[in-house]
Amino acid sequence: MEGECPQNIFTLSEREVMQVRDEKINTPKKYYIETYGCQMNEYDSELVAGLLEKQNYIRTESSEDAQLILLNTCSVREHAEEKVHARLGNLKILKEKDPEVKLGLLGCMAQNLKEDILKSKPYVDVILGPDSYRKLPGMLEADEANELNVIDTKLSRMEVYDDLFPARREGINAWISIMRGCDKFCTFCIVPFTRGRERSRSIESIVEEVIQVSAEGFKEVTLLGQNVNSFHHEGRRFHELLDKVSEVDGIERIRYTSPHPQDFDDELIAVHATNPKVCNHIHFPLQAGSDTILERMNRTYTKAHFISLAEKMRDQIPGLAISTDMIVGFPGETEADFQETLDVMNTVKFDTAFTFKYSSRPGTKAAEFDDSVPEGEKQDRLERMIKLQREHTLLRNESHVGETLEVLVEKDSKKSEKQHQGRTRSNKIVIFDKTGEQPGDVVNVKVLDAKGITLFGRILN
Repeated sequence: MEGECPQNIFTLSEREVMQVRDEKINTPKKYYIETYGCQMNEYDSELVAGLLEKQNYIRTESSEDAQLILLNTCSVREHAEEKVHARLGNLKILKEKDPEVKLGLLGCMAQNLKEDILKSKPYVDVILGPDSYRKLPGMLEADEANELNVIDTKLSRMEVYDDLFPARREGINAWISIMRGCDKFCTFCIVPFTRGRERSRSIESIVEEVIQVSAEGFKEVTLLGQNVNSFHHEGRRFHELLDKVSEVDGIERIRYTSPHPQDFDDELIAVHATNPKVCNHIHFPLQAGSDTILERMNRTYTKAHFISLAEKMRDQIPGLAISTDMIVGFPGETEADFQETLDVMNTVKFDTAFTFKYSSRPGTKAAEFDDSVPEGEKQDRLERMIKLQREHTLLRNESHVGETLEVLVEKDSKKSEKQHQGRTRSNKIVIFDKTGEQPGDVVNVKVLDAKGITLFGRILN
C-alpha cells in the first residue's frame, strides 16, 4: 500500500541510531607509530602512545591495520627527512583507500617544515611539534568534527611532560627523558630551533618514573637529553640525579646520552668512579679535532681540553669505554683540519664512534657558510675515519680477551637461537651459548674472542 515500507527495508529507531553511534565511539581505534631519528624521539613516541591508550586507542604493528598513523620525525640529517617524505607518499595510498584514516606528522620535521608539508602534502591531517603532544587527543577530536585546529608547533619554555608516563613495550632498557631543548646553538644543529630552549624535569618526577619502569621489570635505564649533563633543577645538578636514580631497587644499570664536553665536571666523573650502578661507559661527542673547526661549530671547547678530559676519565673510572660522534667535511675543513681529528682519535682511541658526513640544515648558522667541502673529499675522509676507528675498536675489544665480565642478558643472538646477546657495563656486545638464563639476568662471561664490535665468550657457572 502507498506510504508503507517494502517488507525488505528496515528503519532504525532513534534509540538504535544512538546505540550504533555509541558502539562506534566506544570501539577502540588502532594506532600505529613509526619513529625516525634519536632516542629522544623513541621516548616521545612512547609518550604519545601513553596519551593515546588513555583515549581508548590500541597499538597495532601494521600501518594498513590502523585508523591513526603517526610519523615521529627527525630533522637533524637530510637523509632522515627524505625518508619521511617518501613514507608520507606511500601512506597517501592508504588514505585514498579509506578517507577516515588519520595521518599525523610529529616531532622535529613537523616543527621545522610545517609550511612545506601543508603545501606539498595536504592530506596530512595533524601536525604537532615536540612541545604539543599532550594536545593530540583534543586535536583528533577537532579533526573528527571537521574543524581546522589540526596544527600546533609552538615551542614552550615550560613543557617537560612531567606528569605523563610513556606506554613502553617489554624490554631490558627504558628510555627516560630528563630534560628538553638545548641552549648550546652549535652552528650545524637544528635542535634548538625544533625543540626550543633548555629546561629540566624535577628529580622527584624522574625518580617516580624510574620506580615505575623498575616495577614493570626493566633492569636498565638510559637518561635522555639533548645536552643531558647540563641538567639543572632548583639548584640540583646531574650527578645528584644519578645518585638518586641509583637508589631505586631493581635497577641494575644507569646510562645516559648525550652529554656535552663543556659540561663535564669532576663530580660527574666521581659518580662514575664510585657508584656501581652508573655504567663505566661515556658517550663523549668530539665532532671535530681542529680548534679552527670547533670554533666554527661553536662547540666551546678546544682539542686540548677534550683530550685532557678523556684522559682524566680513563685514569679515574675503572674499565671505562668511550664512544663519540664525529663529523667530516664541515664547511672550511681542510685536510690539515681533518688530520687533527685523526690525531685525537689516535690519542684517545675511542671504543666506538658514530661518524657522519656534514649535511647542511636550513635554518642553522652553518648553512650560511659558503666554503663547502666537495662531496668526493667528504666521502674519502669518512672512509679513512671509519677504517681507523675499526682498528681502534678491535684494539679496545681485544684487550678484554681472557677477562671475565658482568653481562646483562638482552635477547637472542641474531645469528643463532642457541645463543644469547648481552651487554657489559661498558656497553660491549657479547655473544655466548645459552645455559638456561633469561633476558634480564646478570651473568659472568669469560671473553674468548673479539671480532669487530662484538665480543664472544662462555658463561661461568
